[in-house]
Amino acid sequence: MASVPSSPTVFENDLDDRQRQRYLESRYLAVDTETLGLLTRRDRLCVVQMCNEEGVISVVQTKNYDAPRLKEVLESPRVEKIFHFARFDMAALYHWLGCRVQPVYCTKIASKLTRTYTSNHGLKHLVRELLGVEMDKEQQSSDWGADVLSEQQLAYTAGDVRYLVAIKERLDAILKRENRVELARDVMAALPMRVNLDLAGWENEDIFSHS
Repeated sequence: MASVPSSPTVFENDLDDRQRQRYLESRYLAVDTETLGLLTRRDRLCVVQMCNEEGVISVVQTKNYDAPRLKEVLESPRVEKIFHFARFDMAALYHWLGCRVQPVYCTKIASKLTRTYTSNHGLKHLVRELLGVEMDKEQQSSDWGADVLSEQQLAYTAGDVRYLVAIKERLDAILKRENRVELARDVMAALPMRVNLDLAGWENEDIFSHS
C-alpha cells in the first residue's frame, strides 16, 4: 500500500468530482461512519470517512444529506466496500443518505469466521494482531456533529479506515486456508437483509431462533 498522508481531505456534504472519479476507479474502498450515538434512527450521521487501496483518505461531513457523488461511489458495483461491523454503518448510510451500499466486505464477520481462538474481534485487536500496530481510540466518543472537526478527530477517522484493506487481505488468506471463503461470501451477501430487519425494528431479536 502507498504511504498514507497524516491528515485526510475534508469535504462538506459531498465529495468533489475529482475524488469521486478516483474512488470509482479503485478496486477497494474502506468506509466508516461517525454518528452522534448508537441509535440509527435517533442519532444522526455526521461523518463518512473513506480510504482506497492507494491510501487516499477523505472525510465527508454530512450536513444536508444531499451527497449524490458520495452515494454513487458507495453504490458502485465495481468497487468493493470494506467495513468493520458493516451492519451498523450500512444502516446509518441507508437511513440518512438513502444509500444502498454494495458490494460489501465486513472485517468483523471475517474475523469471527477465522479467529475462532479469541472473542476479541474489535478493530483495535485486529490491527494489533495482524499488522502489529497500536491504534488510538481516544476520540471514539466525541462530538462528531461539530462544525469543525479537531485534528485529533481527523486523525481518528483516518485510523479507522487506513488499515482495513490490509486487514481484509490477511483475513482472506485465513478464510482460504480454512476453506471458509464461500461461507464468508454468503454471510456478507446477507448483510442487506440484516440491515433491513434492523431498520424495521428487529435489531435486538434473532428471528431465526426457536424462542
